[in-house]
Amino acid sequence: MLPVDRTLGVILAVLLIAAVAVAAYARLSDGTENYARAIALAGVRATIQLTAVSLAIGWVVRYQAALLAFIVLMYTVATRIAGRRITPGPSWTWAAVPIGAGAMPVVILLVLTGLVPINGTALIPVAGILIGGALTATVLGGRRALEELHTRHGEVEAALALGFSDRDARMEIARPAASTALVPGLDQTRTVGLVTLPGAMVGMLLGGASPLLAGAVQLFVLVALLAVQAVSLAVVLELVALGRLTRRVD
Repeated sequence: MLPVDRTLGVILAVLLIAAVAVAAYARLSDGTENYARAIALAGVRATIQLTAVSLAIGWVVRYQAALLAFIVLMYTVATRIAGRRITPGPSWTWAAVPIGAGAMPVVILLVLTGLVPINGTALIPVAGILIGGALTATVLGGRRALEELHTRHGEVEAALALGFSDRDARMEIARPAASTALVPGLDQTRTVGLVTLPGAMVGMLLGGASPLLAGAVQLFVLVALLAVQAVSLAVVLELVALGRLTRRVD
């Protein structure tokens, strides 16, 4: 689709610099992270990681043990990123639960039914998409839930005074805010084909697949992501309500 040459490299560098400059000019920050710096580091990190993965993927897809190890690596990295995004304390390891609960049953179901064969060219992209979707829902849901509990701490105390359990009091306050983590996935699904043509569909069309086949695969990806994100969000919300994921530096 794009020629891999010097022009592409220059344009990528210009776009990254522009993103950093705009974030710096607008002073984009959430109080704990400078997003101009974060954009720059993310761009450099993505370049290094994609280069390494591109070189390694040809070897990984030939060996089943290496393939499964690569999926475990994706899951581990996703857990680390999600956990550290949600909380700075030791409780970040609980992020493994919603990501695994959302993505892994779907991956296993697809493999057991034969829809996705155990080979790198099929399993790695599918697992990556699903783990990435679980990561997004876990981060957004967990952060919004904890922020809401911090901001509306008095309402939690009021609910406790009325006889609510700790879990139910936190759930009543955190649930509405955390539920907005589903909005990006819902909007993507609602607008597919009208506003956006997602990567899976475009890639298949460019690869010569029929529009009907490409559309069916993209529909599967979107519906699977809705299921994965709904489960991940429900689990991370439960963990926050139970006090397993907290903002305390324990």
